[in-house]
Amino acid sequence: MSREQKVVQQARSAFLTGRSRPFHYRIQQLQSLRRFVLERKSDFAAALQKDLGKSEHGMELFELLGVEREIMLAIDELPKWAAPKPVEKNLLTIMDEVYVQPEPLGVVLIIGAWNYPLAVTLQPLIGAIAAGNAAVIKPSELSSHTAKVMEDLSLYLDKEMYHVVTGGVTESQELLKQRFDHIFYTGNSMVGKLVMQAASCHLTPVTLELGGKSPCYIDKDCDITIACRRITWGKYLNCGQTCIAPDYILCEPSIQDRLLEEIRKSIKEFYTDDPKSFTDYGRIVNQRHFQRLMALLKGSTVAIGGNGDESERYIEPTVLRDVNPEAKVMQEEIFGPILPVLTVSGADEAISFINSREKPLVLYIFSSNKKLIKRMIEETSSGGVLANDCLVHSTVSALPFGGVGNSGMGSYHGKYTFDQLSHLRSCLIRKLATEKANMMRYPPHTFEKIRWARIVLLNQVNVGRLWLAIYEDQ
Repeated sequence: MSREQKVVQQARSAFLTGRSRPFHYRIQQLQSLRRFVLERKSDFAAALQKDLGKSEHGMELFELLGVEREIMLAIDELPKWAAPKPVEKNLLTIMDEVYVQPEPLGVVLIIGAWNYPLAVTLQPLIGAIAAGNAAVIKPSELSSHTAKVMEDLSLYLDKEMYHVVTGGVTESQELLKQRFDHIFYTGNSMVGKLVMQAASCHLTPVTLELGGKSPCYIDKDCDITIACRRITWGKYLNCGQTCIAPDYILCEPSIQDRLLEEIRKSIKEFYTDDPKSFTDYGRIVNQRHFQRLMALLKGSTVAIGGNGDESERYIEPTVLRDVNPEAKVMQEEIFGPILPVLTVSGADEAISFINSREKPLVLYIFSSNKKLIKRMIEETSSGGVLANDCLVHSTVSALPFGGVGNSGMGSYHGKYTFDQLSHLRSCLIRKLATEKANMMRYPPHTFEKIRWARIVLLNQVNVGRLWLAIYEDQ
């Protein structure tokens, strides 16, 4: 029996004891998870600096605080989330108890990503714990130092119920051979297809948090200076390695030069004249991704930046101008500090261009025209939409975060994670009484019974009068 088989078997055995079902157990585990991230804060900061060049303050702002917020929300709201939800009844069930009961799925596999290895690995775990599941966590091997810290999770949580499995492709493949009750994967669409294929062997449901090329349309009549500051922040945060970073800009030719100048100013404002030595400008995760990104520049005109240092995995903030839609940089998600600018004749062409490609994780729109914003929302499809800013929609726990089509399936954050990792069980409880009211459904089926069935199922009538009429008819 492989290590991965043993881990899954132990997690399932622990789950079957039923000890993860009581609220007090779930809350205690969530409190322990919060203690883990807070007590090991300095270890995570050091690991993320080595893995991705993240600063300590950047780690706290864009990884730790989000995890803390989700844990505290789950602790506060768990009794409400897990409570039975009464539903509207019909006339056939008016005397019954009818409700939806969230229940744990069982053992959940969480496969984390390397770009925000703390946040995107632990946020699904928060929902798994809150929903009463056992979990197996597979951190990304590309953020190896963070994965090493993550191994110590067993020192804080129930080590029979929650397991961390480190390693590379071999370990991931072995885990995917096992039977889980849900698989939660964050990463790219190519691996997402492999995860879904493996899950199909056991009919295991999946949540796929993928990515894609998120477009950013800039209307010529908006405040260009503010738009470019917000886009520059959203694009170059984490050195562009953010699944919801704006992937490319669509704008009219008349404002392209102005955009480039404003982005140049914002890069200098945020990262100084020397981003390479600036604390809050990160690094590419490894040499392979560095080489992939530098190759994307071929065939396009560099307007800003374009230089790199492979020995330090550094690529300076880069902007491309007059990019051809067929250019190499437009054929895959960039996931790095390269921002192509494409020109379109206006909103009509922008909408057509967006709809001709795979559905993105996010659509960004910068405009002062509310009608234009509403129109772009109505005439396109994406996982989410954000107007006049970047990334911040992901901080709203009341919004579902997830993709559509090629950018993913399923959603999470806040209660959406709890629901995603729960089975919403339909429950109807009735008494062994009032049997006369059921006579219309029993054979022989007659015209009179059909008439009563139509009244009960299709018409809104006074309930008291209806039941009286049924009894009198019997």
